[in-house]
Amino acid sequence: MKKILLVEDDPDIIQLLNLHLSEPAYHLTACSSGNEAIQNIRDNAFDFVLLDIMLPDKDGIEVCKAIREQKIKTPIMMLSSRSEEIDKVLALEMGADDYMTKPFSIRELTARIKAHLRSREPVLETVPSEIRFKDLVIDSHLKKATLKNKRLELTQKEFDLLLQLAQNPGKTYSRLELLALVWKYTISDYEHTVTSHINRLRIKIEANISDPQYILTSWGVGYRFADETPEQ
Repeated sequence: MKKILLVEDDPDIIQLLNLHLSEPAYHLTACSSGNEAIQNIRDNAFDFVLLDIMLPDKDGIEVCKAIREQKIKTPIMMLSSRSEEIDKVLALEMGADDYMTKPFSIRELTARIKAHLRSREPVLETVPSEIRFKDLVIDSHLKKATLKNKRLELTQKEFDLLLQLAQNPGKTYSRLELLALVWKYTISDYEHTVTSHINRLRIKIEANISDPQYILTSWGVGYRFADETPEQ
């Protein structure tokens, strides 16, 4: 059973999601404040968090940041009536994995939740479990990455994105292709999600983000992982 935490103070949305996530495979826990959400996620293991930005006690982005500061990697989707791009970018930079603007299609929302949950399920590996390149080591079995023997604190989507690129060094992916491969949906309006995650990855793994050595930009096309011969 997948446990989902909904942080929302609108009773209509709570009721709607209860109806659409009432399958035996899911269990929805709802709370209406940021402080309650932080306490809930400290005390319980959730598989997914739906987090509204507008909460009665504190901004949902603050809640997202607080969750990530506790090294909790549970996927987080932000919900908001704000449609400005800066709000979406800020949420993603604070550690959110996804963002939806209200009013939203309940079918699209539930499809995205299920896609995120599927992406966390174990799959049979058809590639080597460990990828080494310079000072970076990525272990797809253990779901961890280390740089200079120090573990990187990556969210699930950051890890999935890094693994997708590193498994195919030198191959350029457009943002839309990465959105489909890593997030499992293709909506061009959300390509900024990829850009924000690339930026966050570079901050975490590149010594100089102005001169990246691992995640490179193919100008006008997308992104690729460096394809020099890995160190043995």
